[in-house]
Amino acid sequence: MAKLMRVLQLVLATSNAGKVRELRALLGDLPVRVETTDAWPDGPHDVTEDAPDLRGNARKKARAWHRHAGLAALADDTGLEVRALDGRPGVRSARFAGPNAGDDANCARLLRAMDGQADRRARFRTVAALVDDDGSEHFFEGVCEGSITTERRGEGGFGYDPLFQPEGRERTFAQLDAETKNEMSHRGRALRKLRAFLYEQFAP
Repeated sequence: MAKLMRVLQLVLATSNAGKVRELRALLGDLPVRVETTDAWPDGPHDVTEDAPDLRGNARKKARAWHRHAGLAALADDTGLEVRALDGRPGVRSARFAGPNAGDDANCARLLRAMDGQADRRARFRTVAALVDDDGSEHFFEGVCEGSITTERRGEGGFGYDPLFQPEGRERTFAQLDAETKNEMSHRGRALRKLRAFLYEQFAP
């Protein structure tokens, strides 16, 4: 593999601590100087995620931070798509139980919605948007197939992780260590595509 000589400075356009940890772990071997949004107290921390799809939300957040910070910006949006619920909660996954709902409330609502459902197939989908220094846009998508459990299992992760059992595994995302989860997760798959793109762009 070619040695990387250039360094990319970018801002991670998220205030979600769990996403920050995962993104940093997955980008840790790249020549990237990561800035978090905390470095800009007056920045666009409350970008309204009102796009009709994940790609639109990710693009909107990355664009806002690119304009504000003058750096490359990376943002992502993730949706849990449940077959028995016609793809819901989808783009509204973070607000499934209400505009200010937390993880516990969202998980509780999902369990109620799935009560009695025989078909528990679901998938997580992430779209990551990179707005480069020059304003060009690049998108990377990752999907993880699985199913919804009948109860919360595990203490790790965040969001719907305690309810999502990836295909071929007996444990939920919340029961897996971070390294194992990142290897198979939707976000991990999207960011590995990003990493491959960056290698191509910045390798000498």
